[in-house]
Formats: sequence, structure tokens, C-alpha cells
Amino acid sequence: MATALATAVVKNNVIPADEIIAADISEAARAAFTAATGVKCTDNAAAYAADVEVVFLAVKPQVAEAAVKALPKSRALVISICAGIPLAKLSGWFGSERIIRVMPNTPLMVGKGASCFALGKAATAADGAFAKKVLGTAGIAFEVQEGQLDAVTGLSGSGPAYVFELAKALALAGEAVGLSPELSLELAIQTIVGAGEMLARKVGTPDQLRDAVTSPNGTTAAGLAIMAKDNFRKTIADTVIAARDRSVELGK
Repeated sequence: MATALATAVVKNNVIPADEIIAADISEAARAAFTAATGVKCTDNAAAYAADVEVVFLAVKPQVAEAAVKALPKSRALVISICAGIPLAKLSGWFGSERIIRVMPNTPLMVGKGASCFALGKAATAADGAFAKKVLGTAGIAFEVQEGQLDAVTGLSGSGPAYVFELAKALALAGEAVGLSPELSLELAIQTIVGAGEMLARKVGTPDQLRDAVTSPNGTTAAGLAIMAKDNFRKTIADTVIAARDRSVELGK
């Protein structure tokens, strides 16, 4: 996701490529990052961290503490997309409360991300505006209170996986009623893309769009009756709640 964000930031002229420096311990990852973004990538973050205005922490949560503690102290704004790591813990590692915690999701990699962020105690409104601008280059972004980020994780953070599971379920159902696997998957994907685009363009609310395609006693009504019988909405609610609760646990 760091590559996707850097690409979007440079492409949209938010920050010039020559004003960004990235770091990675993997030589192959450094080469791939530079090839994709045009941004220089070093193996020594500590050599640059003291002089930058913004530190963007985009590493696996399990290595985040070690990565941070290898950096010199600075007054830079810190933006973290490390899942599950609360502001209090980040502040302790960085020795600063000028931190913004972000919960992005993977569609950010195709410019369709949904991100929410929470400001640390010393982060200013201008810092928040900057984070929103950066995240907005690869989708949509909203400021929330940190206590809401676990709910965001359950909904949009983990949500792409639920949609992928729906796509698989639709494709398998198509196969079950006689379509080829290839055709079933293509139809499932395009159906999800098309329906999502209708929602994104505000063609109607979810309820309005559902009703528009549902004729009384028709085919769609028959399918929706099964979803209602199996309490589909409660299943989705339980799914989001379970992910939310696990996010709470991981943040402790």
C-alpha cells in the first residue's frame, strides 16, 4: 500500500518524487518501489528520518516497534497505516504525540481506497488536512475518533474480503446452475463492479436500487426471499462485529 500511495501522491502532484525518500531492508523491494513510483528508496531510514517533515510508517505490525526504535527522534509528523497499533503505543515509540493513525483498505492499491484516520493529541488540523489530501489521492478519506477505528476495521478494512467471498459464492452458484467457471466468474465480477459503480454515482440508495430491479413475484424477488429467510443482513452484521472485536483484541 505504500507503493500505491506514493504512486498516487506523485501522479497527482501532491509531493514531487524528488522530495520523497523511502526505505526498505529488501533490495528487491527497493528496486520495485523506485520502478513503480520514481521515488528513491534507501536501505537506511535512520540516515534521513531526522530531517524529514513527515514520517510515513507502512510496515507489518509485528516489526513496527523495531523499525521505529531504529529511527532518530524528530519533530516530524508521523502517519501510520500499521493495523491495530494504537496512538498511545505509537506515541511511546516515537516520543511524540504528533501522530496520525490510519485504517486504509486494499482497494487503495487501485485508487479506490476507503481510509479513516484519527489524530494524536499534538496533531494539528493542518496535519489532518495533509493526511486527508494524501489519502484522498487513492480513494476517499474521513477523519474519525480513534475509538471508531476498530469499527472502521470491521467494515471497510476487512470489507474487501467479504466482497471477494461474495464474488466467489456467486461464481460457484453460476457453475452449479450450468455456467462454465470462467463465465461465472466474469459475470460475478462485472455484476459487483457495475452495482458498486451505480452506488458510487448515487444513482439511488441501496434500497432504491434493490427495489428498482425487483419485480413483484419475479426472479430477483425469489432470490431475495432466500436471503431474507437466511437472515443475510444479520450474517453481515455478525461478520463486521467479529472483525471489529478482533481488532479491539489486537490493539490491547
